[in-house]
Amino acid sequence: MATNIWGIGMKLSSPDFSHNERMPSYLTCDGQDVSPELNIAGVPRNAKSLVLIMDDPDAPRGTWTHWVVFNMPPETTRIAKGNEPEGIQGITDFRSLGYGGPCPPSGTHRYFFKVYALSSTLALKEGATKHQVLQAMEGNIIAQAELVGLYERK
Repeated sequence: MATNIWGIGMKLSSPDFSHNERMPSYLTCDGQDVSPELNIAGVPRNAKSLVLIMDDPDAPRGTWTHWVVFNMPPETTRIAKGNEPEGIQGITDFRSLGYGGPCPPSGTHRYFFKVYALSSTLALKEGATKHQVLQAMEGNIIAQAELVGLYERK
């Protein structure tokens, strides 16, 4: 289980894989390409919204964005496998909304699932980019947690 980057508070975990462990192929382009179940614990009581970002910093052309969801209700404790969470979808580097699973061209890649608790909601529309979401979040992050999965195609 991964913990808050500050070592306390919020936690992000998945029954589909453990922190820094291999992700199963059903979550990837080699399988069903469904999103993992994610469990969020320890959201601060004063949070007004959550943001979920999944990206791959090991992509050949720079960090590749796989999933962006913002203005999720702060009461969200579970995102079911294969489901998009309640909230507003941002656009991925696949040029689509919603989850896009791992599909690395070569080698083992790291996939960072990051959840942020914010002191506000974001005044952005569906299709906002990760960069726009990160910019809008500045100064509003009250807690953060991450979970890292690994994947290499066979």
